[in-house]
Amino acid sequence: MLRAPLPFLALSAFAAAAMPAAAQVLPDPRPRISVTGEGEHSMRPDMALLSFAVMRQAETAREALTANNEAMAQVIAALKADGVADRDLQTAGIQINPRYEYPTGPDGSQRQVMKGYEVSNTLTVRVRDVQKTGAILDKVVSLGVNQGGGISFTNADPDGAIQTARREAVTDAVAKARTLAQAAGVELGPILEITEMTSRPQPMPYMATKMRAEAADAVPVEAGENSYRVEVTMSFGITQ
Repeated sequence: MLRAPLPFLALSAFAAAAMPAAAQVLPDPRPRISVTGEGEHSMRPDMALLSFAVMRQAETAREALTANNEAMAQVIAALKADGVADRDLQTAGIQINPRYEYPTGPDGSQRQVMKGYEVSNTLTVRVRDVQKTGAILDKVVSLGVNQGGGISFTNADPDGAIQTARREAVTDAVAKARTLAQAAGVELGPILEITEMTSRPQPMPYMATKMRAEAADAVPVEAGENSYRVEVTMSFGITQ
């Protein structure tokens, strides 16, 4: 009777010994200096990303879709005639919605009355010649685009700017670490850890409401510069 519990006790002892070894994570005990360095590099954009839509209304969904298709086909044909390649044109969405009005009755109450349908077709375009951006916007509005989305200026190959910003960030971090070590009266040791965070330019809205074909003969567009920013966090060992 005294021997029966022994296997259970042996298994429990094995589990108790094994579990802490698998789960235990000890912090690195070495003294260290941790700093964050920043680097930034700007470059002129060489590509514009546009998003706009054609919206048409009619009594029936079929009539609205047909009118929309005709207008969008003209827009796409004009873009291709201006040198925009097929790979740079992408349909971003098509919406078909009923259209309502809310007239006020004799008693002052409003009621919902269906007046037809509206169809919206959104197109995303990559313009690889930034100088053509304003002219393209002007042309598509004159051909039927009447709703806007957004515009952003980007770079087809930003790797060079990011690499420059990355080197600047590391240089900045090393300089900070040396200053801290000198002020603390210690010697800067080897690098123990490096982590990085890169930020890229964000798209900016350019048309929040319906566009009007008579707004301007040519749309003024300024591309500016894109700034690519890198942050690196570096940890160094220290010696007395």
